[in-house]
Amino acid sequence: MLDGRWRKGVDKSTKPVGQFLVKLGIRANHLTLFGLVMSAVLAVVVGSGHLIWGVPLLFLAGLPDLFDGPVAKASSSASVQGAFLDSVSDRVSDALMFSGVAWYLIRVHEGELALLPVAILSVTYVISYQRSKAESLGISAKGGLMERAERFILLGVAFLSPQGLVPVLWVFLGLVSITAIGRFRLVWVSAANVATSAGAARSYKRGWLPGRAFQPVSTTQRREPIEERLRTWRIERLDRRRVAKDAHRAKREDRRIRRNGEWRSQVDKIKSWRTSSKATRQA
Repeated sequence: MLDGRWRKGVDKSTKPVGQFLVKLGIRANHLTLFGLVMSAVLAVVVGSGHLIWGVPLLFLAGLPDLFDGPVAKASSSASVQGAFLDSVSDRVSDALMFSGVAWYLIRVHEGELALLPVAILSVTYVISYQRSKAESLGISAKGGLMERAERFILLGVAFLSPQGLVPVLWVFLGLVSITAIGRFRLVWVSAANVATSAGAARSYKRGWLPGRAFQPVSTTQRREPIEERLRTWRIERLDRRRVAKDAHRAKREDRRIRRNGEWRSQVDKIKSWRTSSKATRQA
């Protein structure tokens, strides 16, 4: 939620900081590894019972998410490897932080409460997987109540008081569950709309091609997996574009040949006229 509304403004304010860090020789991967180390330290500190110290460590663990993008842009080092490392580090960081919380609950409370951060972590992974899978299908799945920034903030609130830790974790679980359900609904509706558009495009192509009768979509085709239908629609769209480009290129080549032929015929006429004029003068 915060990422979608304020991301552009935050990027503008952090751009000078990113340029300064690049001058110091710091790269985006260095920040990612620093955040991972801080998450491990946070897990040990929280698990040993020092919740209040978890607040500044949580801030340090979240800094890479704020500055790694501006640093990568300032150094022109954005790459697929860096994006992969950042994504994996985020998941490992979440696992370390909630493992520290579970360790603390086992030490201080009854053992069953340790399942609470495990449940939060599981739903958090579902949220992340929904976004990655949707983006691989060409569907945007951003937004929701509890994205990564909101999770850091609420976890910091939970660390402020040992007595309020468990109630805040219950609220945490409810909010991430609502986010997972909302994101699932968003992707489900978007996938249905894309599939409907792809099916309509295929039906139109089959029905209106010259020399072919209309063929309705069969039940088997309607039951094809969404991924296969999307892939088929994209391939057909690329084929249509390729055919249109080839036709346009052939038309341009035909015009060029015609112009060259007309120009040569004019040159030949001029040459013959000069020859005839010269012969006339000589006679």
